[in-house]
Amino acid sequence: MPSAPSRKKRIPVHGVVLLDKPAGLSSNNALVRVKRKLNAKKAGHTGTLDPFATGLLPLCFGEATKFAQDLLNADKTYETTIHLGVRTSTGDTEGDITTQQSAEYVTREDIDAALARFVGEIDQVPPMYSALKRDGRPLYEYARAGVELEREARRVTIQEMELLDFSPPHLTLRVACSKGTYIRVLGEDIGNVLGCGAHLQTLRRTKVGSLEIAHASALPDIEQADNPEDEAILKPVDYLLSTFPSIHLSEELARRFMHGQRLSLEKANLTVRDSAERVRVYDAVGQRLLGVAMIKEGSVLTPERLIAV
Repeated sequence: MPSAPSRKKRIPVHGVVLLDKPAGLSSNNALVRVKRKLNAKKAGHTGTLDPFATGLLPLCFGEATKFAQDLLNADKTYETTIHLGVRTSTGDTEGDITTQQSAEYVTREDIDAALARFVGEIDQVPPMYSALKRDGRPLYEYARAGVELEREARRVTIQEMELLDFSPPHLTLRVACSKGTYIRVLGEDIGNVLGCGAHLQTLRRTKVGSLEIAHASALPDIEQADNPEDEAILKPVDYLLSTFPSIHLSEELARRFMHGQRLSLEKANLTVRDSAERVRVYDAVGQRLLGVAMIKEGSVLTPERLIAV
């Protein structure tokens, strides 16, 4: 009787993959495919992109998942093309057309004035076609069933909005915004201010926090790679922490830190820049990341998240 094929043993995988997500794929499905290629056990993504959207989707594996929340809370930058004069049920190309009218009267001056109204703090009503939950069910399930629910407006911030192109009936924008901003809603609201309605034709995320699309890998390149754990694809765990100042601990201090003990910077003769609130913590030679710490009371190194490997 032939023996069953042996299953490839999972070796712990720790690090970050910057994926350039293709259109037509959900964020979760993209994560599953990269996780399968790496044969990783623990994984998570850092902020959903709609299936029709493309662009930067940071994926965290192993110990890097401990720092995923920082990217969920980070500012984002998008490039989007808005189709004026056509409204859809979802606010993008995935939905059915609900209204259609000419946008020929819209001028560049009209657009400049409309965009200015959305820069700064604004209130957005989350779309029905979103993953926000009500009574344990995502809103898109209600929407697909034809049910419209009341949603409270949320305060978000548009730091910058740049008009990249205006070729009627399309306008292309670069938008830098806070977490929780729905670019679909922004596109619809701009269309409403212009009086013609609108929906998103394309959406591409180009930046998450300090991470940029220029350093991302395409899904086919990852899946075809002979060694997907090469650093060109799988970045180290501390790649997410590059904006934090670093601090190095002696063997004794490192042991105490890894036991969750608070350390006096002054007594340990350690210094960090005055404005630092969080730091990367390494061993004395800087080869092993120990975790992230908060600087409390101005001079106390307080463990926040520790690395188990």
